[in-house]
Amino acid sequence: MAKPQYEGYCENTPTKLVREKFGDINVYDQNIKALLTKATGFIAAYDFTLNPYRGCQYGCSYCYAAAFSPNTKMRQDWGKWVIFKENAAEILEKELESWYKKNPKQSPKIYMSSVTDPYQPIESKYQLTRRLLGIMLDFFPTPTLVIQTRSPIITRDIDYLQRFQRLRINMSIPTGSESVRRDFEPQSPSIKARINAVKKIKQSIDPFKGFIPKISITITPLLPTLSDEEVIFIEKLRIADRVVIQDFHPSHNRSLVASTRQEAEEIKRKYAWWYDDENINYMKFKKKLISILEGVEIKEGKEGFSYE
Repeated sequence: MAKPQYEGYCENTPTKLVREKFGDINVYDQNIKALLTKATGFIAAYDFTLNPYRGCQYGCSYCYAAAFSPNTKMRQDWGKWVIFKENAAEILEKELESWYKKNPKQSPKIYMSSVTDPYQPIESKYQLTRRLLGIMLDFFPTPTLVIQTRSPIITRDIDYLQRFQRLRINMSIPTGSESVRRDFEPQSPSIKARINAVKKIKQSIDPFKGFIPKISITITPLLPTLSDEEVIFIEKLRIADRVVIQDFHPSHNRSLVASTRQEAEEIKRKYAWWYDDENINYMKFKKKLISILEGVEIKEGKEGFSYE
């Protein structure tokens, strides 16, 4: 089957036209044949990954997911396009029906999402992630679900989230310094907004009326936090039951391989005071986490992304 040709990113006649402009983002729609993808590698502990969208508006400089763009031009323009999986809800329903027929007493373990943010800004309009959550809730036992996001939009769905018996929310906060965040991920929500989103989730769920989700703060990749803000940042992480740290992915130019983008490597030069002794600073930060966050689970890398 011929690969789709996206308007604005192809030399031939496009087969996928821009559905709309969302800010300065090109939005395309696409029908899919499968939504749940067998989980492998870093998140092999799950049965499936689930990505409602392809591409991500946040366009973080370091994001490894750019490697999985449809073509080289779109990889270079990461953060400027999103593909909306138009029939995702119908496909998910069929896939879960098939799973539960084969495994009537066992819920699937789903990681949402591995190469996009399910709560990027466009979700506020399309509400695709919300529809997918609603479909999952129609099955019993409900899937074991981990949601990876950096977006406060997730609080919109507290009414659904509290109905999952086994849910972990991973809120990505790679740095405690706004100036560093603006350098590495200028299109993403503020640190304060993310912390407040986690607080709202925890404060809004009555344990007598819903299930309290597990909460992780994922500091992945670990970016610098300015020295005068480090302890203040770490103190705020008490709201989580787990904190995960991880360094950068290796950098290379091969497609379809998770990799730190060149944009991030260039920004890192601004923070030579940290990256010239990256391993030492990583260990110092880890020790501070352990000493300050007594009672909070501190995990590294792959181990930190499990549900348990």
